[in-house]
Amino acid sequence: MQQHPHATSGEHIVRGLSRSRPVLFSYGFRPFFLAAAVWAIISIDLWVLFLSRGLPIAEAYGAIYWHAHEMLFGFASAILAGFLLTAIPNWTGRLPISGRPLMALFAIWLAGRAALLLIDWIGAIPAVSADSIFLPVLLVLCAREVIAGRKWKDLKVIAGLAALSVANICFHLQVLKGVTPDIAIRFGLAAYVLLVTIIGGRILPSFTRNWLNRSGRMDFPAPHDRFDAVSIAAGMLALVSWTLAPTTVATGLLAAGTAILNAVRLGRWRGWTTWRDPMLVVLHIAYLFVPIGFAAIAAGAVGLEQIAILHILAIGVVSLMMLAVMTRASRGHTGRKLKASLTTTVSYTILVTVAVVRPLAELMPPYADVILMLAAAGWTAAFGLFAVEHAPFLCKERKPLR
Repeated sequence: MQQHPHATSGEHIVRGLSRSRPVLFSYGFRPFFLAAAVWAIISIDLWVLFLSRGLPIAEAYGAIYWHAHEMLFGFASAILAGFLLTAIPNWTGRLPISGRPLMALFAIWLAGRAALLLIDWIGAIPAVSADSIFLPVLLVLCAREVIAGRKWKDLKVIAGLAALSVANICFHLQVLKGVTPDIAIRFGLAAYVLLVTIIGGRILPSFTRNWLNRSGRMDFPAPHDRFDAVSIAAGMLALVSWTLAPTTVATGLLAAGTAILNAVRLGRWRGWTTWRDPMLVVLHIAYLFVPIGFAAIAAGAVGLEQIAILHILAIGVVSLMMLAVMTRASRGHTGRKLKASLTTTVSYTILVTVAVVRPLAELMPPYADVILMLAAAGWTAAFGLFAVEHAPFLCKERKPLR
Protein backbone atom coordinates (compact mmCIF):
# COMPACT_ATOMS: atom_id res chain seq x y z
CA MET A 1 0.00 0.00 0.00
CA GLN A 2 1.44 3.36 -0.99
CA GLN A 3 1.48 6.15 1.53
CA HIS A 4 -0.07 9.50 0.98
CA PRO A 5 2.65 12.08 0.25
CA HIS A 6 1.59 14.06 3.32
CA ALA A 7 1.33 11.04 5.62
CA THR A 8 3.75 10.60 8.43
CA SER A 9 5.95 7.54 8.64
CA GLY A 10 3.87 4.44 9.19
CA GLU A 11 0.59 6.26 8.48
CA HIS A 12 -1.35 4.70 5.62
CA ILE A 13 -4.02 6.13 3.38
CA VAL A 14 -7.47 6.26 4.92
CA ARG A 15 -9.82 5.76 1.99
CA GLY A 16 -12.02 8.79 1.44
CA LEU A 17 -10.08 11.02 3.86
CA SER A 18 -9.44 14.43 2.37
CA ARG A 19 -5.89 15.73 2.57
CA SER A 20 -6.44 18.80 0.43
CA ARG A 21 -9.12 21.28 -0.53
CA PRO A 22 -11.78 21.16 -1.75
CA VAL A 23 -13.09 18.02 -0.07
CA LEU A 24 -15.42 17.29 -3.00
CA PHE A 25 -12.39 16.52 -5.17
CA SER A 26 -10.49 14.43 -2.65
CA TYR A 27 -11.82 11.17 -4.12
CA GLY A 28 -13.49 10.20 -7.39
CA PHE A 29 -16.76 8.98 -5.96
CA ARG A 30 -17.53 12.35 -4.36
CA PRO A 31 -18.06 14.65 -7.39
CA PHE A 32 -19.19 11.95 -9.82
CA PHE A 33 -21.82 10.30 -7.62
CA LEU A 34 -23.32 13.62 -6.62
CA ALA A 35 -23.29 15.02 -10.16
CA ALA A 36 -24.74 11.79 -11.58
CA ALA A 37 -27.69 11.98 -9.18
CA VAL A 38 -28.32 15.62 -10.04
CA TRP A 39 -28.03 14.96 -13.77
CA ALA A 40 -30.35 11.93 -13.46
CA ILE A 41 -33.01 14.30 -12.16
CA ILE A 42 -32.39 17.18 -14.58
CA SER A 43 -32.13 15.05 -17.72
CA ILE A 44 -35.24 12.97 -17.05
CA ASP A 45 -37.28 16.04 -16.15
CA LEU A 46 -36.19 17.76 -19.36
CA TRP A 47 -37.28 14.62 -21.22
CA VAL A 48 -40.68 14.73 -19.50
CA LEU A 49 -41.10 18.39 -20.46
CA PHE A 50 -40.32 17.44 -24.06
CA LEU A 51 -42.92 14.65 -24.00
CA SER A 52 -45.62 16.63 -22.21
CA ARG A 53 -45.00 20.22 -23.28
CA GLY A 54 -42.95 19.96 -26.44
CA LEU A 55 -39.92 21.63 -24.87
CA PRO A 56 -37.22 21.79 -27.57
CA ILE A 57 -34.17 19.73 -26.57
CA ALA A 58 -31.11 19.26 -28.76
CA GLU A 59 -33.14 19.49 -31.95
CA ALA A 60 -30.02 19.23 -34.11
CA TYR A 61 -29.38 15.85 -32.48
CA GLY A 62 -32.90 14.61 -31.86
CA ALA A 63 -34.54 14.71 -28.45
CA ILE A 64 -35.09 10.95 -28.26
CA TYR A 65 -31.44 10.29 -29.13
CA TRP A 66 -30.31 12.91 -26.60
CA HIS A 67 -32.38 11.18 -23.93
CA ALA A 68 -30.98 7.73 -24.74
CA HIS A 69 -27.44 9.08 -24.91
CA GLU A 70 -27.61 10.96 -21.63
CA MET A 71 -28.92 7.94 -19.77
CA LEU A 72 -26.25 5.60 -21.15
CA PHE A 73 -23.23 7.84 -21.62
CA GLY A 74 -23.97 10.84 -19.41
CA PHE A 75 -25.60 9.71 -16.18
CA ALA A 76 -24.30 6.12 -16.13
CA SER A 77 -20.75 7.00 -17.21
CA ALA A 78 -20.42 9.38 -14.26
CA ILE A 79 -21.34 6.67 -11.78
CA LEU A 80 -19.00 4.22 -13.48
CA ALA A 81 -16.21 6.81 -13.24
CA GLY A 82 -16.89 7.39 -9.55
CA PHE A 83 -16.86 3.67 -8.88
CA LEU A 84 -13.70 2.89 -10.85
CA LEU A 85 -11.74 5.86 -9.49
CA THR A 86 -12.54 4.57 -6.00
CA ALA A 87 -12.28 0.82 -6.54
CA ILE A 88 -9.11 0.70 -8.63
CA PRO A 89 -6.90 2.25 -5.91
CA ASN A 90 -8.22 -0.44 -3.56
CA TRP A 91 -7.47 -3.14 -6.13
CA THR A 92 -3.98 -1.88 -6.95
CA GLY A 93 -2.82 -0.25 -3.70
CA ARG A 94 -1.93 2.90 -5.63
CA LEU A 95 -2.93 6.44 -4.70
CA PRO A 96 -6.31 7.64 -5.98
CA ILE A 97 -6.68 10.39 -8.55
CA SER A 98 -7.65 13.54 -6.67
CA GLY A 99 -7.29 17.31 -6.61
CA ARG A 100 -6.62 19.10 -9.90
CA PRO A 101 -6.46 15.97 -12.11
CA LEU A 102 -9.86 14.90 -10.75
CA MET A 103 -11.21 18.42 -11.29
CA ALA A 104 -10.02 18.31 -14.89
CA LEU A 105 -11.65 14.94 -15.52
CA PHE A 106 -14.89 16.12 -13.96
CA ALA A 107 -14.78 19.28 -16.08
CA ILE A 108 -14.50 17.12 -19.22
CA TRP A 109 -17.63 15.21 -18.18
CA LEU A 110 -19.49 18.46 -17.48
CA ALA A 111 -18.41 19.88 -20.83
CA GLY A 112 -19.93 16.88 -22.58
CA ARG A 113 -23.27 17.38 -20.84
CA ALA A 114 -23.33 21.10 -21.63
CA ALA A 115 -22.19 20.62 -25.24
CA LEU A 116 -24.95 18.18 -26.17
CA LEU A 117 -27.57 20.27 -24.41
CA LEU A 118 -26.40 23.35 -26.34
CA ILE A 119 -25.83 21.53 -29.63
CA ASP A 120 -28.32 23.78 -31.46
CA TRP A 121 -26.10 26.79 -30.69
CA ILE A 122 -22.58 25.39 -30.96
CA GLY A 123 -23.10 22.89 -33.77
CA ALA A 124 -23.13 19.10 -33.99
CA ILE A 125 -19.44 18.42 -34.64
CA PRO A 126 -18.11 20.55 -31.73
CA ALA A 127 -20.78 19.09 -29.42
CA VAL A 128 -20.15 15.42 -30.14
CA SER A 129 -16.40 16.02 -30.14
CA ALA A 130 -16.59 17.51 -26.66
CA ASP A 131 -18.68 14.60 -25.40
CA SER A 132 -16.48 11.93 -26.99
CA ILE A 133 -13.41 12.88 -24.91
CA PHE A 134 -14.49 11.78 -21.44
CA LEU A 135 -14.69 7.99 -21.72
CA PRO A 136 -11.36 7.60 -23.59
CA VAL A 137 -9.61 9.81 -21.00
CA LEU A 138 -11.16 7.76 -18.18
CA LEU A 139 -10.08 4.61 -20.00
CA VAL A 140 -6.45 5.78 -20.22
CA LEU A 141 -6.35 6.78 -16.55
CA CYS A 142 -7.87 3.51 -15.34
CA ALA A 143 -5.75 1.35 -17.66
CA ARG A 144 -2.61 3.12 -16.47
CA GLU A 145 -3.43 2.35 -12.84
CA VAL A 146 -4.34 -1.29 -13.46
CA ILE A 147 -1.22 -1.92 -15.54
CA ALA A 148 1.05 -0.08 -13.10
CA GLY A 149 -0.43 -2.13 -10.28
CA ARG A 150 -0.02 -5.34 -12.31
CA LYS A 151 -3.63 -6.33 -11.63
CA TRP A 152 -4.01 -8.23 -14.87
CA LYS A 153 -7.34 -9.84 -13.93
CA ASP A 154 -8.85 -6.36 -13.73
CA LEU A 155 -8.15 -5.79 -17.42
CA LYS A 156 -11.61 -7.36 -18.01
CA VAL A 157 -13.09 -4.22 -16.46
CA ILE A 158 -10.86 -2.03 -18.59
CA ALA A 159 -12.08 -3.91 -21.67
CA GLY A 160 -15.65 -3.09 -20.69
CA LEU A 161 -14.72 0.58 -20.38
CA ALA A 162 -13.07 0.43 -23.81
CA ALA A 163 -16.28 -1.04 -25.25
CA LEU A 164 -18.26 1.84 -23.79
CA SER A 165 -15.85 4.36 -25.32
CA VAL A 166 -16.34 2.80 -28.75
CA ALA A 167 -20.12 2.53 -28.28
CA ASN A 168 -20.37 6.22 -27.44
CA ILE A 169 -18.48 7.24 -30.57
CA CYS A 170 -20.54 4.83 -32.69
CA PHE A 171 -23.71 6.35 -31.21
CA HIS A 172 -22.65 9.83 -32.31
CA LEU A 173 -21.58 8.68 -35.77
CA GLN A 174 -24.87 6.91 -36.40
CA VAL A 175 -26.87 9.95 -35.31
CA LEU A 176 -24.78 12.33 -37.42
CA LYS A 177 -25.28 10.07 -40.44
CA GLY A 178 -29.04 10.09 -39.90
CA VAL A 179 -29.11 6.44 -38.85
CA THR A 180 -31.07 5.28 -35.82
CA PRO A 181 -28.40 4.31 -33.25
CA ASP A 182 -30.04 1.04 -32.21
CA ILE A 183 -26.86 -1.01 -32.47
CA ALA A 184 -24.85 1.56 -30.50
CA ILE A 185 -27.51 1.66 -27.79
CA ARG A 186 -27.52 -2.12 -27.45
CA PHE A 187 -23.71 -2.18 -27.60
CA GLY A 188 -23.36 0.37 -24.80
CA LEU A 189 -26.03 -1.26 -22.64
CA ALA A 190 -24.49 -4.70 -23.22
CA ALA A 191 -21.14 -3.37 -21.98
CA TYR A 192 -22.74 -2.13 -18.77
CA VAL A 193 -24.58 -5.42 -18.21
CA LEU A 194 -21.38 -7.38 -18.77
CA LEU A 195 -19.58 -5.16 -16.25
CA VAL A 196 -22.35 -5.90 -13.74
CA THR A 197 -21.85 -9.64 -14.21
CA ILE A 198 -18.07 -9.26 -13.76
CA ILE A 199 -17.97 -6.79 -10.88
CA GLY A 200 -21.15 -8.09 -9.29
CA GLY A 201 -19.56 -11.52 -9.17
CA ARG A 202 -16.80 -10.04 -7.03
CA ILE A 203 -18.70 -7.81 -4.64
CA LEU A 204 -21.97 -9.69 -4.00
CA PRO A 205 -20.52 -12.95 -2.65
CA SER A 206 -17.79 -11.05 -0.80
CA PHE A 207 -20.18 -8.65 0.94
CA THR A 208 -22.61 -11.47 1.66
CA ARG A 209 -19.91 -13.67 3.14
CA ASN A 210 -18.70 -10.84 5.38
CA TRP A 211 -22.23 -10.12 6.57
CA LEU A 212 -22.95 -13.77 7.32
CA ASN A 213 -19.63 -14.13 9.10
CA ARG A 214 -20.43 -11.15 11.34
CA SER A 215 -23.81 -12.73 12.04
CA GLY A 216 -22.11 -15.92 13.22
CA ARG A 217 -23.35 -18.00 10.28
CA MET A 218 -21.35 -20.42 8.19
CA ASP A 219 -23.66 -20.92 5.19
CA PHE A 220 -21.43 -18.82 2.96
CA PRO A 221 -21.92 -18.06 -0.76
CA ALA A 222 -20.19 -20.36 -3.24
CA PRO A 223 -16.68 -19.10 -4.09
CA HIS A 224 -15.88 -17.88 -7.58
CA ASP A 225 -15.19 -20.89 -9.77
CA ARG A 226 -15.56 -22.23 -13.29
CA PHE A 227 -19.34 -21.91 -13.14
CA ASP A 228 -19.01 -18.14 -12.72
CA ALA A 229 -16.56 -17.96 -15.63
CA VAL A 230 -18.96 -19.94 -17.85
CA SER A 231 -21.88 -17.68 -16.84
CA ILE A 232 -19.91 -14.53 -17.73
CA ALA A 233 -18.72 -16.00 -21.04
CA ALA A 234 -22.24 -17.09 -21.96
CA GLY A 235 -23.50 -13.63 -21.09
CA MET A 236 -20.92 -12.04 -23.36
CA LEU A 237 -21.91 -14.27 -26.27
CA ALA A 238 -25.61 -13.61 -25.73
CA LEU A 239 -25.06 -9.86 -25.48
CA VAL A 240 -22.94 -9.75 -28.65
CA SER A 241 -25.64 -11.70 -30.48
CA TRP A 242 -28.34 -9.39 -29.12
CA THR A 243 -26.36 -6.30 -30.12
CA LEU A 244 -25.97 -7.45 -33.72
CA ALA A 245 -29.13 -9.51 -34.29
CA PRO A 246 -31.65 -8.95 -31.49
CA THR A 247 -34.59 -10.89 -32.88
CA THR A 248 -32.96 -14.06 -34.21
CA VAL A 249 -33.60 -17.55 -32.89
CA ALA A 250 -29.89 -17.92 -32.06
CA THR A 251 -30.03 -14.82 -29.86
CA GLY A 252 -33.15 -16.11 -28.15
CA LEU A 253 -31.59 -19.48 -27.38
CA LEU A 254 -28.32 -17.97 -26.14
CA ALA A 255 -30.19 -15.50 -23.95
CA ALA A 256 -32.49 -18.15 -22.51
CA GLY A 257 -29.53 -20.33 -21.56
CA THR A 258 -27.73 -17.35 -20.06
CA ALA A 259 -30.81 -16.42 -18.04
CA ILE A 260 -30.80 -19.88 -16.45
CA LEU A 261 -27.06 -19.75 -15.74
CA ASN A 262 -27.31 -16.35 -14.05
CA ALA A 263 -30.35 -17.36 -12.03
CA VAL A 264 -28.38 -20.32 -10.68
CA ARG A 265 -25.35 -18.10 -10.14
CA LEU A 266 -27.41 -15.65 -8.10
CA GLY A 267 -28.84 -18.50 -6.05
CA ARG A 268 -25.31 -19.66 -5.22
CA TRP A 269 -24.73 -16.30 -3.49
CA ARG A 270 -27.55 -16.95 -0.98
CA GLY A 271 -29.02 -13.47 -1.17
CA TRP A 272 -32.18 -14.46 0.70
CA THR A 273 -30.12 -14.77 3.87
CA THR A 274 -29.47 -11.01 3.82
CA TRP A 275 -33.10 -9.85 3.90
CA ARG A 276 -32.55 -7.92 7.14
CA ASP A 277 -29.93 -5.66 5.51
CA PRO A 278 -31.52 -3.47 2.76
CA MET A 279 -28.13 -2.14 1.65
CA LEU A 280 -26.99 -5.68 0.90
CA VAL A 281 -30.20 -7.30 -0.28
CA VAL A 282 -30.70 -4.54 -2.90
CA LEU A 283 -27.49 -5.71 -4.59
CA HIS A 284 -29.01 -9.16 -4.97
CA ILE A 285 -32.29 -7.69 -6.22
CA ALA A 286 -30.38 -5.66 -8.82
CA TYR A 287 -28.57 -8.79 -9.97
CA LEU A 288 -31.91 -10.61 -10.14
CA PHE A 289 -32.71 -8.33 -13.06
CA VAL A 290 -29.78 -9.91 -14.95
CA PRO A 291 -31.56 -13.25 -15.53
CA ILE A 292 -34.83 -11.36 -15.96
CA GLY A 293 -33.16 -9.18 -18.59
CA PHE A 294 -31.73 -12.15 -20.47
CA ALA A 295 -35.15 -13.82 -20.35
CA ALA A 296 -36.58 -10.63 -21.86
CA ILE A 297 -33.95 -10.73 -24.62
CA ALA A 298 -35.03 -14.31 -25.32
CA ALA A 299 -38.65 -13.14 -25.44
CA GLY A 300 -37.58 -10.45 -27.90
CA ALA A 301 -36.87 -13.19 -30.42
CA VAL A 302 -40.59 -14.03 -30.35
CA GLY A 303 -42.00 -10.53 -30.32
CA LEU A 304 -41.32 -8.63 -27.09
CA GLU A 305 -40.68 -4.96 -27.90
CA GLN A 306 -36.98 -4.09 -27.85
CA ILE A 307 -37.66 -0.81 -26.05
CA ALA A 308 -39.13 -2.78 -23.13
CA ILE A 309 -36.01 -4.97 -23.03
CA LEU A 310 -33.78 -1.89 -23.04
CA HIS A 311 -35.55 -0.45 -20.02
CA ILE A 312 -35.50 -3.71 -18.07
CA LEU A 313 -31.74 -3.80 -18.48
CA ALA A 314 -31.10 -0.06 -18.16
CA ILE A 315 -33.18 0.49 -15.03
CA GLY A 316 -33.32 -2.91 -13.36
CA VAL A 317 -29.76 -4.11 -13.95
CA VAL A 318 -27.66 -0.99 -14.48
CA SER A 319 -29.35 1.87 -12.64
CA LEU A 320 -30.49 -0.13 -9.61
CA MET A 321 -27.04 -1.70 -9.22
CA MET A 322 -25.49 1.74 -9.55
CA LEU A 323 -27.77 3.26 -6.92
CA ALA A 324 -26.96 0.37 -4.57
CA VAL A 325 -23.23 0.81 -5.09
CA MET A 326 -23.43 4.61 -4.78
CA THR A 327 -25.15 4.48 -1.41
CA ARG A 328 -22.81 1.82 -0.06
CA ALA A 329 -19.62 3.52 -1.27
CA SER A 330 -20.75 7.00 -0.23
CA ARG A 331 -21.37 5.85 3.31
CA GLY A 332 -18.42 3.50 3.65
CA HIS A 333 -15.80 5.85 2.21
CA THR A 334 -16.95 8.82 4.28
CA GLY A 335 -16.81 6.97 7.59
CA ARG A 336 -20.53 6.31 8.02
CA LYS A 337 -22.05 3.03 9.09
CA LEU A 338 -22.96 0.64 6.27
CA LYS A 339 -26.59 0.68 7.30
CA ALA A 340 -29.44 1.85 5.11
CA SER A 341 -31.53 4.66 6.54
CA LEU A 342 -35.27 4.84 5.94
CA THR A 343 -34.60 7.38 3.19
CA THR A 344 -32.16 5.05 1.45
CA THR A 345 -34.51 2.08 1.75
CA VAL A 346 -37.34 4.13 0.25
CA SER A 347 -35.11 5.16 -2.67
CA TYR A 348 -34.32 1.50 -3.35
CA THR A 349 -37.99 0.56 -3.21
CA ILE A 350 -38.99 3.33 -5.58
CA LEU A 351 -36.35 2.45 -8.17
CA VAL A 352 -37.23 -1.26 -8.04
CA THR A 353 -40.84 -0.24 -8.70
CA VAL A 354 -39.75 1.94 -11.63
CA ALA A 355 -37.76 -0.98 -13.07
CA VAL A 356 -40.89 -3.12 -13.00
CA VAL A 357 -43.35 -0.48 -14.15
CA ARG A 358 -41.49 1.33 -16.97
CA PRO A 359 -41.36 -1.65 -19.41
CA LEU A 360 -45.15 -1.95 -19.11
CA ALA A 361 -45.54 1.18 -21.25
CA GLU A 362 -44.79 -0.91 -24.35
CA LEU A 363 -46.99 -3.78 -23.18
CA MET A 364 -49.98 -1.56 -22.29
CA PRO A 365 -50.11 1.16 -24.99
CA PRO A 366 -53.39 2.75 -23.80
CA TYR A 367 -51.74 3.57 -20.49
CA ALA A 368 -48.31 4.41 -21.88
CA ASP A 369 -48.41 8.13 -21.09
CA VAL A 370 -49.47 7.58 -17.50
CA ILE A 371 -46.83 4.87 -17.02
CA LEU A 372 -44.10 7.09 -18.47
CA MET A 373 -45.01 9.97 -16.15
CA LEU A 374 -45.15 7.71 -13.09
CA ALA A 375 -41.82 6.12 -13.99
CA ALA A 376 -40.20 9.52 -14.47
CA ALA A 377 -41.58 10.72 -11.15
CA GLY A 378 -40.26 7.62 -9.42
CA TRP A 379 -36.85 7.99 -11.05
CA THR A 380 -36.66 11.63 -9.94
CA ALA A 381 -37.69 10.70 -6.40
CA ALA A 382 -35.18 7.84 -6.09
CA PHE A 383 -32.16 9.87 -7.16
CA GLY A 384 -33.47 12.98 -5.45
CA LEU A 385 -33.54 11.12 -2.14
CA PHE A 386 -29.98 9.96 -2.74
CA ALA A 387 -28.80 13.49 -3.51
CA VAL A 388 -30.52 15.07 -0.51
CA GLU A 389 -29.28 12.46 1.95
CA HIS A 390 -25.75 11.95 0.64
CA ALA A 391 -24.71 15.42 -0.54
CA PRO A 392 -23.62 16.40 2.99
CA PHE A 393 -21.50 13.21 3.23
CA LEU A 394 -19.91 13.78 -0.15
CA CYS A 395 -19.07 17.45 0.43
CA LYS A 396 -17.67 17.15 3.95
CA GLU A 397 -14.59 15.59 5.51
CA ARG A 398 -14.65 11.92 6.32
CA LYS A 399 -15.83 11.22 9.84
CA PRO A 400 -12.82 10.42 12.03
CA LEU A 401 -12.15 6.77 12.83
CA ARG A 402 -12.97 5.69 16.33
